[in-house]
Amino acid sequence: MTSRTTLTTAGLGVVAALSLASAAPVMAQQQAAGSDQATVTVLHAVPGLKVDVYADGKELIPDFQPGTLSEPLRLDKGSYDIQIFKDGEGPDGTPAVEKTVEVPAGADATLVAHLTADGKPALDAFVNDLSKVPAGKARLTVRHVAAAPAVDVRANGKAVFQGLENPKEAKGEVAAGTVSADVVLAGTDTVAIGPADLNLAEGTNTVVYAWGSAADKNLALKTQTFKGLHSAPNGVPAGESGAAAAHNSGMSPWLLSLGALSALGAVVAVRRVRTART
Repeated sequence: MTSRTTLTTAGLGVVAALSLASAAPVMAQQQAAGSDQATVTVLHAVPGLKVDVYADGKELIPDFQPGTLSEPLRLDKGSYDIQIFKDGEGPDGTPAVEKTVEVPAGADATLVAHLTADGKPALDAFVNDLSKVPAGKARLTVRHVAAAPAVDVRANGKAVFQGLENPKEAKGEVAAGTVSADVVLAGTDTVAIGPADLNLAEGTNTVVYAWGSAADKNLALKTQTFKGLHSAPNGVPAGESGAAAAHNSGMSPWLLSLGALSALGAVVAVRRVRTART
């Protein structure tokens, strides 16, 4: 069983790896032509540890709780001084981690601090697929970031993704609508998480994260939904993103509107550290 001490060590080890430079190869796949900014979201998926995240001496993410997805950050390309403190120990204390983060231009990615299948700390970057979705369809993406063995993901009792291992993802287009989703141990009917209702709206990419620890019996789901991906003929225009879940599943919805990224970025307390120019 993973102890609290192990979880604390895991969390600090994960944030020590917080470097977008390591994510650059995959993020480059979705660079937008002419864009000098990137959109970065951070998911805290290490149970048992609360932290404060600072950027260049300014508090960026206070009281960052496990299971929390940060607001999307619209960041200019360049270098950022990131400091991680145990909750309440910054900014005058000694940071547990201090990293210079290189942010590449034109990508949308989610950094996930989590546990590996055997409970060790890890950080993985996932590029969010914002390509168009066929009319009448929704994109479902599942990311396995839990301390758990391989799983199957079912929708309305039917396996849609099989043998998914940590830290991999699987995705596909499905008919838009509400489905009852659960996660079972691969090749069995043993439910590990859920069931929970998912609202897979037309023209969206709903990303579902399976996180936590099977040994500690705190497995949970987290969702991140992207809208505005309609193909012609368009469906309903994008408004607030929708992700619904049953309370007893441990799933917490995250409302993310691509049309609001600029407004959200304007209120994020980040001071950009400009890269040296020759």
